[in-house]
Amino acid sequence: MTTSLDLTVASLTAGQLTALHESFAADPALKHKQNAIVRISVDELAIDHQLATALSAPVSNRIDDWKVTHQKKSGRCWLFAALNLLRVGAKQTLGVKEFEFSQNYAMYFDKLERANYFLESILETAERGEDDRLVQFLLQSVLGDGGQWNMAVNIFRKYGAVPKSVMPETESSSNTGRMNRVLRTLLRRGAQELRQLRHDGDTAGQEQTRARIIAEVHRILTLHLGTPPSAFEWQYTDDAKSFHREGTLTPQQFLAKYTTIDLEDYVCLVDDPRREHPKGTTLTVEHLGNVVDAEPVLYLNVEIGLAKRLARDAILDGEPVWFGCDTGPHMVRQDGIWDARLYDYAGLYDVELATDKESRVRFGESAMTHAMLLTGVDVLDGETRRWRVENSWGEEAGDQGFFTMADNWFDEYVFEVVVDKSRLSPELRQALDAEPTVLPAWDPMGALA
Repeated sequence: MTTSLDLTVASLTAGQLTALHESFAADPALKHKQNAIVRISVDELAIDHQLATALSAPVSNRIDDWKVTHQKKSGRCWLFAALNLLRVGAKQTLGVKEFEFSQNYAMYFDKLERANYFLESILETAERGEDDRLVQFLLQSVLGDGGQWNMAVNIFRKYGAVPKSVMPETESSSNTGRMNRVLRTLLRRGAQELRQLRHDGDTAGQEQTRARIIAEVHRILTLHLGTPPSAFEWQYTDDAKSFHREGTLTPQQFLAKYTTIDLEDYVCLVDDPRREHPKGTTLTVEHLGNVVDAEPVLYLNVEIGLAKRLARDAILDGEPVWFGCDTGPHMVRQDGIWDARLYDYAGLYDVELATDKESRVRFGESAMTHAMLLTGVDVLDGETRRWRVENSWGEEAGDQGFFTMADNWFDEYVFEVVVDKSRLSPELRQALDAEPTVLPAWDPMGALA
């Protein structure tokens, strides 16, 4: 039963509240729902159990035959997904079934570079007031764990990659909260110093202060994460029991020798559903990045159907696909499943909740929050039914850490996929060379996984 009251007065009155309570109490169905919801998780009442049971893990085309990774209490999913993509070729080259790159090594340099990127942005905006929207955004979002595909490429291109055994996890790489808080305090204090020096016209002071701050960030990172190697001795035994002594390699040499994809060939496709951003055009976001003077984050805006088709084609060719999504809606984490129809909260509460993808983006209801790897697809009579997903949340959930996504969920909550440029039409490849539309720093398309 829907309650309708004449709320013509701006503030709620005691009489209105009494009427609301009486209306609720007069409806037996609401009383039954209340009795259930106060004792049981509302998800258990709203879920379509038949649908959840039908969303089985097996798929017709599956690439993965390895174990999942675990980002633990950190927001490094984008780096995990990117390194998981690289390790597929690395495992083949090494002749081993199980292998991991060091996610700690990649995060170390992302943090260090991102601190420098933040200071650069602070100097660029020093003429604006502290209450300026962009300045406040920069200060509030400083040095999180999240990132984008292009940001991962920036780190790999400059610093290479190393095996996990060479720079293993530490307490702080797996639980970044305290380290991040200290670094944010340091950088915000540094921002205040640099803005004052810029206002005073003290160029030499700016350079000295910036160098000091970077040295302090380096010190903190090294204390928490360990010292990254500039070179290391590499030897290993493959699955055929053959021993390999490869000598001393730099991280850049290791990445080049053992990975099989050219990072320069990959492009990030996004589904920005807002009508003012035409499909087939490029987008970027100001102040979104991690390495000063590196190539900016670049998106090619395409229809979600095309993104799905290209992702499916890649998987059928044996290539996993990095993707970004709004992971929370319509998910059962323990079962490792997503379906856009999984929960009927509207029916349970008797309220209208339905919104389309464009509205969710415009009004802050949805944005990219997590990155993972597509490693399988279920195709029946030419139609895609569901997807297999390599998550980075450990082996406890889903099918030993692999999740299952209904195809309808892809339409609604996936925002990005990364594919080889060679899969694009000539028109879309040409569009990559056009000047991108620059979105403000706080735009939803700048959300970090």
